Amino acid sequence: MALTLFAFDTPNARKITVALEEMGLPYAVQVVDITQNEQFAPEFLNISPNNKIPALIDTDGPEGQTQTVFESGAILIYLAEKTGQFLPAKGAGRVAVMEWLMFQVGGFGPAPGQVHHYAALTNEADKNYGLARFKTETLRLYGVMNRRLAMHAFFAGDLSIADFAILGWVWRHPRHQVDLSAFPHVQRWYEAMMARPGVKKGFAVALRRD
Repeated sequence: MALTLFAFDTPNARKITVALEEMGLPYAVQVVDITQNEQFAPEFLNISPNNKIPALIDTDGPEGQTQTVFESGAILIYLAEKTGQFLPAKGAGRVAVMEWLMFQVGGFGPAPGQVHHYAALTNEADKNYGLARFKTETLRLYGVMNRRLAMHAFFAGDLSIADFAILGWVWRHPRHQVDLSAFPHVQRWYEAMMARPGVKKGFAVALRRD
């Protein structure tokens, strides 16, 4: 099989399983258990120099050569360009996809990820400042998305890799301590996305070991 995804059950990995299923690509999964620090294994470092999941190996890459790809945004672009799906080749549509993909990887990921971290702390003094700071920013980002989706069915107009990227993080809205009913346009989009057969398959992929 040409594609092997190295992943664990996280928002950034779910972006990729959803994209792979929506694109109809066959792939194998190799679980990298980050709770056991497997991302620091030397053999994984050769694939992902930043010791992060997800990562991808494509043995049928450009010019028939094996290609490794790390960073979830880069993987989404790579797969979109490989298949010619969910990313316009040029023009305003491509710009819009890139804008919203970068919105996710630069903001709507780092901010709610910090909410996850601080919400899990048990020492109230340790968590209160950070939790308040990053919850405020996370809610602001939900507001940005809600305004965009009030005018568009999907973030970049047509369904794209930007939607797959953002979906991976909206999926964790309970951990963000966010009630989607407060953002009705995000809620509408989220429910429509989660009803798609390819998305359902992507979220059903086993990314933990039994």
